[in-house]
Amino acid sequence: MIRSADWVAPVREHARQLLRETLDMDAALGLAPLILRVGRRDRGAFGVDALSRVLGQTSRAQLTVLLRSSDRDVRRFTYRLAVERRLFDRTELARTAARDSDTVVQDLCATAALSVVDGEDAWGEAVALLLSARNPRTRSAGVTALRRAGLAAQAEAFLADRSALVRACARYVVRQAGGDPTAWYRQRCTAPDDLASTPGAVIGLAECGNRGDAALLWPLLTHPVAAVRASAVAGLRTLDCADAHRLRLLLDDPAAGVVRETVLALLPSATDLPGTWLLERTDARQPRHVRVGALRLLDARGGIIALRAAVGLLEDPDVNLRLRAGQSVLRWNPTLHARYGDAEVAELLDRSRQLVSAAALRRRK
Repeated sequence: MIRSADWVAPVREHARQLLRETLDMDAALGLAPLILRVGRRDRGAFGVDALSRVLGQTSRAQLTVLLRSSDRDVRRFTYRLAVERRLFDRTELARTAARDSDTVVQDLCATAALSVVDGEDAWGEAVALLLSARNPRTRSAGVTALRRAGLAAQAEAFLADRSALVRACARYVVRQAGGDPTAWYRQRCTAPDDLASTPGAVIGLAECGNRGDAALLWPLLTHPVAAVRASAVAGLRTLDCADAHRLRLLLDDPAAGVVRETVLALLPSATDLPGTWLLERTDARQPRHVRVGALRLLDARGGIIALRAAVGLLEDPDVNLRLRAGQSVLRWNPTLHARYGDAEVAELLDRSRQLVSAAALRRRK
């Protein structure tokens, strides 16, 4: 097998002749991982073609051994072959797409499940399996199939899905069935008590609404559920209605997800934020996610206050935050308003001397 991809033509041809004569199902079961690895070489396609011919003549029961292989490439190759040979019905393909751990196998089987030609009575069970999948791509395939299965009304339940892809597919199916996803989102966002179980409805409104819908999102910044607050911030950013003065207070939110979304919303306005206020949030007494968010905003803001914060965090108790602070110090450059020979800059660079060599430190100073 290895010499069938040899760079010397006589060796290669002789090895290929021997491979034609000896490669059978029993040998293929053991050699499949090697064949697929050698197949990546410039002259390795012969072995893959030979493996395809052998497996193309085997029964489904014999292929099951390779479908359960611990080798990822072998499983993917065998599933492609099984799909081409139409060895599975729609329900079996949907079940594999919903339960398999490999995303390539999930996509392959989900696509195949929707293209199988068989009785229409198999649609219901197959679609239900796809909709139960954890993978968003598989779930979105199930949502799209609802229309073909005559179950378009069920798509409304996925308008608030946690995945943006699934929400987009659900909106398409609802519109095709004559519904109005935007009105559905607006109704949900005016009933905050119902959002605890469906926080995706908040960002869904921003994805298909207009800037006027920001009025429905601002009150949700104080919602007791953190996921709703985070979605509200993300929605305001999506609608381009993020007011830095009103949003900056959420940098102190106890939920890390809310702070992450707030930082993303504030980054374009980082230079307008009070530097001293941000610097206070890098103190070791602040929660870790607050310190991380403040450093990121200060890094975008620049200036000596950003260097001051980054050098201070070089002694932070969190190792990952110390690494981020070190990277911030190395990226730092003086602004146009910096004073030549600034004593504080020199002192801060000296405190971070462990990050660079002595020669590099002299050049920076």
